[in-house]
Amino acid sequence: MFIHRYPKKETWKELVKRPARKKEEISEIISEVFRKVEEEGDKALLEFTKKYDSADIEEIEISQVEIEQAESLVSPALKKAIQEASENITKFHALQQPETKKIETTKGVICWRENRAVDKVGIYIPGGTAPLFSTVLMLAIPARLAGCKEIILCTPPDKNGNINPAILYSAMICGVTRIFKAGGAQAIAAMAIGTESIPNVYKIFGPGNQFVVAAKEYAQNYGVAIDMPAGPSEVLVIADQQAVPAFCAADLLSQAEHGSDSQVVFISTDFRIFTETIKEIDNQIKKLPRNQFAEESLNNSYFILLNTVEEAIEFSNLYGPEHLILAIENFEESISSIQNAGSVFLGNYSCESAGDYASGTNHTLPTNGFARNYSGVSLDSFVKKITFQELSAKGLQNLGKTIEIMAEAEGLFAHRNAVSIRLKNKK
Repeated sequence: MFIHRYPKKETWKELVKRPARKKEEISEIISEVFRKVEEEGDKALLEFTKKYDSADIEEIEISQVEIEQAESLVSPALKKAIQEASENITKFHALQQPETKKIETTKGVICWRENRAVDKVGIYIPGGTAPLFSTVLMLAIPARLAGCKEIILCTPPDKNGNINPAILYSAMICGVTRIFKAGGAQAIAAMAIGTESIPNVYKIFGPGNQFVVAAKEYAQNYGVAIDMPAGPSEVLVIADQQAVPAFCAADLLSQAEHGSDSQVVFISTDFRIFTETIKEIDNQIKKLPRNQFAEESLNNSYFILLNTVEEAIEFSNLYGPEHLILAIENFEESISSIQNAGSVFLGNYSCESAGDYASGTNHTLPTNGFARNYSGVSLDSFVKKITFQELSAKGLQNLGKTIEIMAEAEGLFAHRNAVSIRLKNKK
């Protein structure tokens, strides 16, 4: 890990940089995947599944029998936990339903806005070393609440051609309409283009490795929207003298274990907390099953001493973390200063894992500094907003002169005439 004691502000720009990706090499691979899926459809998907997932499957779509079998393989305790998390996520996202409000901007001119669901959405769920069934909840629940007609899910099978039962169970209770055994960039290509089995969608959601991220970006060339640009997971923890080093270390490691390209940043204003947190990391990492991922992630990570909490938040706003934890006294006083963050966790007991699983907020968040200009997934992510206006004859008479003058000034006389002809022929 990199340790910096009271770095000067002119060096901060270097400290907020993320680990570089080999974009050129990845781009070539992605374009070839899309080409093959476009030309060969399901045949290409089956070949990619055999090559990358070591699974020899015959059917890409999950059958109802497989879903029912999966339900019996999920323990009662896990079912209960998934259901409780589902309820909290539903409560939080249901409150995001807007109330339609009409406003009379000028006498006789009424305007308003309404939501319409994105008809077809695709959800990508990573499998492999960490089958993220929690992400099914985070994406399918707001999609269902928004009223999306088709919610399809792609996830890679294991070597035996099976999907993790918790993923299938979560999909079943959340309203996913169809599930497919397809992973990696090829799954993104299939949802963007469409194959014999997998329908094309209008918007793609979900996390993944650098190939999945690059594929989502590439999918936009096919007129498909994506939830947000994303990258490896990250967390920034700010701790003062009242922070608990063991808690801070646990939060840092919870993100570091995601993968070797994850990044964690620890900022403290107290030297004792700073040194004890580093010791705690050394102690806790030895006990983690995924400690190799965590150790490699720490090689990309920063531990920084700063003088004040105000300085730490200034650094955080420059960094724009996916997750921000404020393990500080009087954290309420700092909330208004936070400008750039995907999701914020306040106080010693607000662990980042709560947001990842069950508090109710969404864990699909902008990474790689995109918290400076993107929001995390919400109900809004699954809808389009359409504006409406209704002008009465009196309303057009009241507003008409303004429109005519502006249209003429822009040299758009047909625009002006669309008003003038109505004013001359009003009933």
